[in-house]
Amino acid sequence: MRFSFARCWAIIAKEFIQMRRDRMTFGMMIGIPCLQLILFGYAINADPRDLPTAILAADRSPFSRSLETALENTRYFRIVARIDSEAEAERLLRRGDVLFVVHIPADFERQLLRGERPALLLDADATDPAATSQALGAVQSLIDHAFDPDLHGPLAHLRPRPGPVELRAHRRYNPEGITRYHIVPGLLGVVLTMTMVIITAVAITRERERGTMENLLSTPARPAEVMIGKIIPYILVGYLQTAAILVAARHLFHVPLEGSLTLLLVTMLPFIVANLAMGITFSTIARNQLQAMQMSFFFFLPSLLLSGFMFPFRGMPDWAQSLGSLLPLTHFLRIARGIILKGNPLPDILPHLWPLLAFLVLALALGLKRYRQTLD
Repeated sequence: MRFSFARCWAIIAKEFIQMRRDRMTFGMMIGIPCLQLILFGYAINADPRDLPTAILAADRSPFSRSLETALENTRYFRIVARIDSEAEAERLLRRGDVLFVVHIPADFERQLLRGERPALLLDADATDPAATSQALGAVQSLIDHAFDPDLHGPLAHLRPRPGPVELRAHRRYNPEGITRYHIVPGLLGVVLTMTMVIITAVAITRERERGTMENLLSTPARPAEVMIGKIIPYILVGYLQTAAILVAARHLFHVPLEGSLTLLLVTMLPFIVANLAMGITFSTIARNQLQAMQMSFFFFLPSLLLSGFMFPFRGMPDWAQSLGSLLPLTHFLRIARGIILKGNPLPDILPHLWPLLAFLVLALALGLKRYRQTLD
């Protein structure tokens, strides 16, 4: 049979009609590339600037103020707090409120004028080496030139190299800047997000396609009972995945566990349930397994890119950080890395635990409401 343009055109027209009827799939085909374009084009930044920094200054001289101005002029550092104690500096670093603490000693001005090269201590939260390494690389050059406007006339002899100030940079929690210390704990959240959302979304949609949903609807089981019954087995699956990742992290990648394993496992529960609830919600909207997969990917993609797993969270624009703060993975990564690398206790993870619980309540309420509508 010879090739017929008419038959070919008929098939093309049929595909367009099919595409128009399946608006959900068509929307995903357009929406996912647009989402990728916006996130990669505007939100992702491998050279983070405006990193939150605290100043612990025991010396309030003009040289201290010149140093603070020079730090902000580099655009790597953004002074967000001026603190008065080492304990507060430690607390801010543990909770991730700041990435750097600059310690200016009490006799900074006197030592500088005597040419004694006072030591300037810079504490850096190195749990994310990509976020802090470039700023640390820039700060030494900054220190060498920060006081040039002040060192003139009779003080000009203080300018020769080495610079007038000795910089001592301490990389906290990951002193060697090992990347896998940052990645492996993050994988815990990424794997749970990907599998929990997709598994539940596809599993319930598959029941509808196979017709077994009708059998479920004919039972006296209430929606809440069905949801709990479907969630609990996958919670156990989530903990099995967690156990496998933690064993590999400890024995294959030698990631230290500084905090409480029990606290990590307990805080993991709302994160797993929140993702399962999202999966159930997607399953009540999707018409088939393909749509369920696409919706799961639509949720997983921003979670992966905006949570701080792949790219420094602090390097994103404000709108991207606000959007990322709505996602459970963002908060779970901070909780997991805080417990595993910093040894954070419960009070230090509370600022990230309550948003996780709030997302859990909303996801469960939405999933239950959608499931009731599905029953109707």
